[in-house]
Amino acid sequence: MPARRPPTRTADPPAAFIVLNEIGIVSQLAGNRFERRLAPLDLNLAQFTVLNHFARLPGTRTLVELARAFQLSKGAITNTAQRLAAKGLIEVADDPHDGRSKRVSVTSAGLAARDRAIAALGPDIAAIESALGQARLAAMVPQLQALRRWLDEQRDAP
Repeated sequence: MPARRPPTRTADPPAAFIVLNEIGIVSQLAGNRFERRLAPLDLNLAQFTVLNHFARLPGTRTLVELARAFQLSKGAITNTAQRLAAKGLIEVADDPHDGRSKRVSVTSAGLAARDRAIAALGPDIAAIESALGQARLAAMVPQLQALRRWLDEQRDAP
């Protein structure tokens, strides 16, 4: 049987692909780390992200608005909202302007749970800061925010 030749390497992908690929890998690795730290707090990553969303952007949202913000189905966000509401971390109420819709808001217990989750991530945050340095991490923030804003603006583009 003849020896197999390894496939030849293709051309390097564009920088934008490399950036998005790295972000995807970082997301997977960070998500797994988050899940391990959140489990003892009876939270999963989806629940934490909803609490964090409200901590960053106070107010109320409809389930449809949350689904759009997280790019999830209404069913998926409804399930997460029901679990958070059962824990008293958010409130879900009828929308006074649209009887078919529900409005969601975070409770003080929800904000406290979010803060406990961030505190539970303390060892991971400290390790990352030690490895990369606060200045280097701070320098990444504007570029990541600019990319996030652009992707958000383009979310409905074909």
